[in-house]
Amino acid sequence: MWTANVFESAASYKDACAVPRSGRDLEGKSFPDQPGSTLIEKFWLRSWTEETYLFYTEVTDRDPNLFGDRLAYFSQLRTFAVTPSGEDKDEFHFSEPTDAYLAASIAAPTAGYGVSFEVESNTAPRSYTVRYVNPGTPAAQEVGGVANFVRGERIISIDGADFVNGNDTDTLTDGLFPENPGEMHSFVLEDGNGVRRTVSVTSANVTPDPVNAVRTISTGTGKVGYIFFNTFTPVTAEDELVDAVTQLATENVTDLVLDLRYNGGGLIAIASQLAYMVAGSGPTAGNTFERLRFNDAAGTINPVTGQANQPFPFYDTGLGFSVPNGQALPTLNLGRVFVLSTENTCSASETVINGLRGVDVEVILIGDTTCGKPFGFYPTDNCGETYFTIQFQGVNDKGFGDYTDGFVPMNSAFPFGVKLPGCQVADDLDRPIGMATDPLLDAALDYRALGTCPPPTTRAVQLSQPAGGFSKGEPLTQRGNIFDTNRDLRMPGDFE
Repeated sequence: MWTANVFESAASYKDACAVPRSGRDLEGKSFPDQPGSTLIEKFWLRSWTEETYLFYTEVTDRDPNLFGDRLAYFSQLRTFAVTPSGEDKDEFHFSEPTDAYLAASIAAPTAGYGVSFEVESNTAPRSYTVRYVNPGTPAAQEVGGVANFVRGERIISIDGADFVNGNDTDTLTDGLFPENPGEMHSFVLEDGNGVRRTVSVTSANVTPDPVNAVRTISTGTGKVGYIFFNTFTPVTAEDELVDAVTQLATENVTDLVLDLRYNGGGLIAIASQLAYMVAGSGPTAGNTFERLRFNDAAGTINPVTGQANQPFPFYDTGLGFSVPNGQALPTLNLGRVFVLSTENTCSASETVINGLRGVDVEVILIGDTTCGKPFGFYPTDNCGETYFTIQFQGVNDKGFGDYTDGFVPMNSAFPFGVKLPGCQVADDLDRPIGMATDPLLDAALDYRALGTCPPPTTRAVQLSQPAGGFSKGEPLTQRGNIFDTNRDLRMPGDFE
């Protein structure tokens, strides 16, 4: 029975499910589910929020009996306060089926093409524009010297169904999110000049590629390294980052452009390793990369794990994800780094920025204001749904972590956020990423050489909401793996 502001232990309700699972999950673990009810699941959410949510005092305690659906109940277990700029203080409260979460977190191969889209409009007239493709995937396969998907192209139709204004969302869903490898689907794509072409693409089991590109740029004042890095997923990111930094260290780069424009986050430990590899042992030795601040009832204890709240150091060795535990990491030993950013630069990406600033490594921001997420959570499964609720705020070695309105290039007119040296430059989807005509990379190289910025520019259309929920016809439900069609914004995934 519900009594306002009286809470039983969350443990007393855990894993008591309306529909208990049987068997094992994708990690091979037996499901802990026991017979229960939807009401018990809601009581678990209520107590779990009270015990672990960072802003638990700002949650209105509502009777779970008044909510028929567990997800509807969970959606209101958060603060509705706003930041100084008027944005929601908590923009990162969500859940997803546990099997989908596990598949993403362990980088399990799933059916897809290997293409990332920018969702510029998710309601008619809809607009999905290609951001990038991953090498070696169906999206990157060439026909007549042209890849199946090219940055800057918009989807016009899928399997004959009108993508922009049509109602046939079943066909659109089947083509955009193939359920199985070996499915062939036809896309009509249009480039920035209005030229259309038709491609037929066959889905395959694909895995997100964290490091999409690494190269060295020769300049008159030394070599500049470039890394296009898209996710802090532990299983694959650890060794790919080590390989990238090793390559650049061997080539004796004297500066680094770290392209995080689409990196929505991931594991704090991987972020710590990356920051260490950029800065080296000089400024990082004995210092904290990030300390977690939990709610005021936690004291010195992590309320999620029940363990002592220990800070994250700058990890200088492999952690066993895909690099042997204890293996020394390569370093670039740089006193500054150029970070390419957009509103998609979020969570662990911002933690890298904040952690380096905490030990006086200069971060020069080229692009646009980051998403503003100094918060994190421990994704928690209960009865087949994994819940994400803000449980901590991360602060650097200097105790700073107040960037809820993002990190902002110095010449931006945006009056909020934390200003950093650098330039506001719009991400141009019609220009190849990481090449000479890429306006973000070009501005970074010019700033490095001259200390000057081009006139500030911003994209006229901002990314809106996650894939799914088309307004006409039945909802388009995201499934499969198209390399995070805006999923990266909704899965910051900062956990231990």
